Amino acid sequence: MPLDHPVNSLGFAKPPSQTRVVVAMSGGVDSSVVAAELASQGYDVVGVTLQLYDHGAALAKKGACCAGRDIHDARRVAEAMGFPHYVLDYENRFQEAVIDEFADAYLAGATPVPCIRCNERVKFKDLLNTARDLDADCMATGHYIQRKTGLAGPELHMAADPARDQSYFLFSTTPEQLAYLRFPLGHLQSKAETRALAAQYGLSVADKPDSQDICFVPNGNYAAVIEKLRPGAADPGDIVDLDGTVVGQHRGVIHYTIGQRRGLGIGGLGDPLYVVKLDADLKRVIVGPKEALATRVVPVREINWLGDVPFDSRAEWHLSVKVRSTKPPQEAILRPVSAVAAEVELLNAEEGVSPGQACVFYETGGSRVLGGGWIWRGN
Repeated sequence: MPLDHPVNSLGFAKPPSQTRVVVAMSGGVDSSVVAAELASQGYDVVGVTLQLYDHGAALAKKGACCAGRDIHDARRVAEAMGFPHYVLDYENRFQEAVIDEFADAYLAGATPVPCIRCNERVKFKDLLNTARDLDADCMATGHYIQRKTGLAGPELHMAADPARDQSYFLFSTTPEQLAYLRFPLGHLQSKAETRALAAQYGLSVADKPDSQDICFVPNGNYAAVIEKLRPGAADPGDIVDLDGTVVGQHRGVIHYTIGQRRGLGIGGLGDPLYVVKLDADLKRVIVGPKEALATRVVPVREINWLGDVPFDSRAEWHLSVKVRSTKPPQEAILRPVSAVAAEVELLNAEEGVSPGQACVFYETGGSRVLGGGWIWRGN
């Protein structure tokens, strides 16, 4: 092969036909379009779908990824586009790496984000290793995020469409993983473009609804899942105010989240009260006025840093952060405590910052993702 062969759309100096790419296929429209588009461009595509939990139970469930119906849909796309498709049984890995921690975090009064752990520990670790075992040059996913080449190597950037951006859920992607991953949808301006491509390729999933729930939590009922995983987890206890005065009874800490106002059953006490803290050890739900939710200093640990110079090489970083997926980044000062821990000072206090959520770092005024970590202590 001549050395001056043009670089293909995935960044390799060889023809698409000689470039093998494993596509992580959830059965939804996004990853199906990625696989179809790469196959149509002549790449050596291998589709892989993960079975993450009980197949029989999954068949009856709608609105989530990786279920039995989704495996079927992914297989149909592969057949239509003429590339091989494999289903890998990752049930045990998923149980150990994601579901167990999810349940334990809720029991400890935190509000976990299992989709991040799934990307970090299953998709971008175990599945990525499987892609390497299949001699793939890279692995592609349907995530809405961009990978750009910078002066120091690949960089992670927010998606072109802010409404679809999934950078909050991918902050723990390491530089080594980023070198191997590709995100072909990140540049699209809207989900409508993705669906139009699906229709163009004649895919059966073109009009398939987006998944809404966490895949192993039917109908968003976290408490029911945790009670099943950890019998006795829903023990009742006291609802107390900031002074420790008992103002009511709760039906189990796992039923409550920081910032919750409705469903507390403590009306008639004057100003509205919100959940400001969860004390799992004492089985207490602590409530207070709205202003008690305001947080300015956020401790963060397990930091994954994607900047060009070491994280702890500066006393502080001025950047922007997200402390929940649904809000835009806001300015903050990041002060390293070690190579993997920091204190984040929010220039404008945020309400309802909860342990177990992620704090993701962004370049101020730009699209680059600089990493992130886990919030580990409450107000």
